[in-house]
Amino acid sequence: MSADSKQPRQPSDDGRGAATEDAHALLLSNARLTDGRTVDVRLGRGRIEAVGTAGSLSTTGARVDLTGHLLLPAPAEPHAHADTALSADGPGPVPYAPEEVQRRATEAALLQLGHGATALRAHVGIGGVHGLGPLGAVLRARRSLRGLADLTAVAVPRLLTGAAGADGLAMLRDAVKMGAGVVGGRPDLDPDPTGYVEAVLEVAAEHGVPVDLHTDGGDPARLARLAAMAAGLRPGVAVGPCAGLGRLPEEVAGRAAERLAAAGTTVVCLPQGGCAGTELRGTAPVRLLRSAGVRLAAGGGALRDAANPVGRGDPLEAAFLLASQEGLGPAEAYGAVSARAREAMGLPEVRVEAGFPAELLAVRGERLAGVLSLAYSRIVVHRGRVVARTSAVREYCDSAAALDLPRQARTDPGGPAAR
Repeated sequence: MSADSKQPRQPSDDGRGAATEDAHALLLSNARLTDGRTVDVRLGRGRIEAVGTAGSLSTTGARVDLTGHLLLPAPAEPHAHADTALSADGPGPVPYAPEEVQRRATEAALLQLGHGATALRAHVGIGGVHGLGPLGAVLRARRSLRGLADLTAVAVPRLLTGAAGADGLAMLRDAVKMGAGVVGGRPDLDPDPTGYVEAVLEVAAEHGVPVDLHTDGGDPARLARLAAMAAGLRPGVAVGPCAGLGRLPEEVAGRAAERLAAAGTTVVCLPQGGCAGTELRGTAPVRLLRSAGVRLAAGGGALRDAANPVGRGDPLEAAFLLASQEGLGPAEAYGAVSARAREAMGLPEVRVEAGFPAELLAVRGERLAGVLSLAYSRIVVHRGRVVARTSAVREYCDSAAALDLPRQARTDPGGPAAR
């Protein structure tokens, strides 16, 4: 048997092997699932080892009591902009010094991780006076985040066609060699959008990497050509934010959506609206895309940059907006930022079941609708270990004690009951 065999490791005769392995395990106890069950979940070696009724599992490793928390598959961020994030407050143009880009990219990723996103796909501009500098900085941020979150860079060249695009095409190939895991760009800004897409797809086929194109989607004929060109490409094609579809007549947008669905193209919408390189705000027509059978994921997009001076970097906010503004049910809205987002990024499926990756988010609350409404306290698990915690405590002044209000159940036997 080879050293890389997938067979489970056998403990040594003295039992020390099993004890060491169990010491690295993590038990999440008393967690509530979306189906209403309260369970224990044991994690080990980056995966979910077992799920059982509350109190049925044991471990010699660490234990985290999730009483009062809803346990969910962790969300992912499929459309971030790491090189421009958190730059809105600075005076003058965006600073692109490598150390500054790395700092902002790291801070933005940690902000999103704290909200629960254990995997992120970040679009990074290449070319122009900055060349590959911003990409190198984001890749260094990715290395520094190893073990906390998985960050994948999308190389976004400015031009790819004509004489001016020759350098961009060479730089796109260099970006993949440097470590960009996805190729993309903004075909709407190239003099020849169709030629731009052809060039991106060619590089993707050469290197076997996914494609993620940043497009407004306001030209249905152009979007239809894109879908036809991308049909069947593996490992896959995503486009977004496609807010322009929402400005088209419904019949025209519907035909474009049907072509996207037939091509198997994923649309990554941005419920908060607005993103880098997009002058017009708005969101993709979510219900129309869903009715056409389009694979739909949701992301955050701009995070406190020139395109949007605010932004929380919170996947649960995107799900909240899908539920409150677009009419999706809570489960479907959350799926757009978790299961569908992970699928768009080519990541393994996550379920709270034995054998699945231990990428999890625990949020204080009992039901998904409440969690999407008031997600204050969170515990984030990446590769089987807790990587972030956020706790929130709300207190009322003494006059509240005079109100005849029901008191919450006491979770700490030694502490006071909370209102």
